[in-house]
Amino acid sequence: MPDLSAIVKAYDIRGVVGDQLDEATARALGAAMARLVAGDRPSPTAVVVGRDMRDSSPALAAAFAAGATGEGLEVVDIGLASTDMLYFASGSLDLPGAMFTASHNPAAYNGIKLCRAGAVPIGQDSGLATIRDEAARLLAAGPALPQGPVGTVRTEDMLTGYARYLRGLVDLSSLDGGPELTVVVDAGNGMGGHTVPTVFDGLNVRVVPLYFELDGTFPNHEANPLDPANLVDLQKAVVAEGADLGLAFDGDADRCFAVDERGEAVSPSAITGLVATRELNRAAAAGERDVAVIHNLITSRAVPELVAEHGGRPVRTRVGHSFIKQTMAETGAVFGGEHSAHYYFRDFWKADSGMLAALHLLAALGEHRAVAAASGREALLSALMTGYDRYAASGEINSTVADQAATVARIESVYGSREGVELDRLDGLTVFLPDGSWFNLRASNTEPLLRLNVEAGDDAAVAALVDEVLGIVRG
Repeated sequence: MPDLSAIVKAYDIRGVVGDQLDEATARALGAAMARLVAGDRPSPTAVVVGRDMRDSSPALAAAFAAGATGEGLEVVDIGLASTDMLYFASGSLDLPGAMFTASHNPAAYNGIKLCRAGAVPIGQDSGLATIRDEAARLLAAGPALPQGPVGTVRTEDMLTGYARYLRGLVDLSSLDGGPELTVVVDAGNGMGGHTVPTVFDGLNVRVVPLYFELDGTFPNHEANPLDPANLVDLQKAVVAEGADLGLAFDGDADRCFAVDERGEAVSPSAITGLVATRELNRAAAAGERDVAVIHNLITSRAVPELVAEHGGRPVRTRVGHSFIKQTMAETGAVFGGEHSAHYYFRDFWKADSGMLAALHLLAALGEHRAVAAASGREALLSALMTGYDRYAASGEINSTVADQAATVARIESVYGSREGVELDRLDGLTVFLPDGSWFNLRASNTEPLLRLNVEAGDDAAVAALVDEVLGIVRG
């Protein structure tokens, strides 16, 4: 029986096209998903399918649709879409969904992100392992004709409704009446080039586009803004244009990164803090109290501080969207944020949307501009973000190690014996030091890597702690 464990990850499906993921596999996965959701109550009659701009996406999506329709499901084909647009379709239509994308991975890859009706995620522990095993059985059995009624495929345009829905979730009135904001947007030849023009249409914003041409070969740079090398073009353009800010989206445009007017990167933790306070203020205006906000354990400690200061209840969770969304459902949280620039919204079916976070950032800058103008000061994003960016951080540093568990155990042995040190094992190993600094060391799920994140009071303290920990990790 085929082994699909190499491509079925913790949260999605991802592999090299032709080698690990082909049309036969996509068809089997479509049939397997249809069989899984047939057990849901109520049982769905259709599945939504969207795709990114990769050359392999149309054929793979069509094969998946054939597998689903062969099991009797209808397919709603929304065509080119960002991942959060697929979540919008799943939520607004109350149908399960499949998004064909490999996000920020190179052109040779493709994959599938799956969800149940209402954009409820499907991960290893919530159905993805079942889909993997059923698809493997179908592949082993070989091609077979459908035994029951065959569903049909219909197309539906969701882009306009998606844009309207997002704009309805953010008060953008602060952008009106003053000079337009200049925003450089780097779509990285990904799906942001498809969605940004419609979402931003009619706003008092001048968009300077970078790499809006949809091209799954990524001819300009990888569509992974988490790597600082992929922000260089955006940073240069913001300074050259005298722009108010810059935005960068990853390949499937579900993550959004920002740079300020100086071209300096804005920490996703700072954006998490900003959006959290805005959502808490909106909840308070509606009479809600003690509202939860989710943050993963790698976000800055400024985030729980800000949440508490604004009357919210910070809830810490493991890294990964399935953990965030599950905890949001359990706590009724209004918002959740991750260090990787995933932002989750209760009013967006608890799903993540980088575009919605971007609209919050624009609205906040518009409000900041009005306050600054009243006091005769210049409205700058860098000034706005100082209240949310309280500590220095290393960003994620990867180390290749032969034995991940042994290396983490060595770190635990070294630091666990020190006075005043606290250890936490919620996700990997987090070490809290007496001076308020901390670091987290986590094993990659897919590679022989350990991922290190460090936070301290200033850059010098971060550098010293990074050197100390890496000296042990890399031996």
